[in-house]
Amino acid sequence: MADVLRLNEGWHQAFLCIGGNLGDREDFLKKSIELIESEVGVVLSKSDVFESEAWGFEHNTPFLNQVLEVKTTLSALCLLDVCHKIEATLGRDRYTTAESYSARTADIDILFYDECIYTLPPLIVPHPKLHERRFVLEPLAQIAPELIHPLQCKTIKMLKDECNDEGRVWLFQNVVSPSGY
Repeated sequence: MADVLRLNEGWHQAFLCIGGNLGDREDFLKKSIELIESEVGVVLSKSDVFESEAWGFEHNTPFLNQVLEVKTTLSALCLLDVCHKIEATLGRDRYTTAESYSARTADIDILFYDECIYTLPPLIVPHPKLHERRFVLEPLAQIAPELIHPLQCKTIKMLKDECNDEGRVWLFQNVVSPSGY
């Protein structure tokens, strides 16, 4: 019933994974959240910040990652556009490298958008690789363990427990404030 009410009021629920491994990683996470709050909508919940090895390529600097649950009035495609603009504002140039995975200052992935399934050329939701990535599943399971993946038909906790990704993921030890994000 709450979902119907939320949708009738024009609000949508989205889960975003934010992260990066270049520059002042903590500051880029903080700025990502600030821009999401000003450009996307209300941040309803945030996972802890996790640190992880690079996924899909080699790099010496680990990534910081965090998952946010947001409430937005933006359509899924508008949300994608705004996320790309926020990345660009924070120094990411997604078109300068031919590699599919690379180091970056800021990355914002749409993991889920309501219970929708999109297979549009610029947008695939649920994120097509989230169930393969421990660095996404660990923080997502913290804030939405019972959320059901509409294509995998499993909860996030189940997907995390079954994940074969052997990449190391650990809780980031923020020396300033664990709730500063």
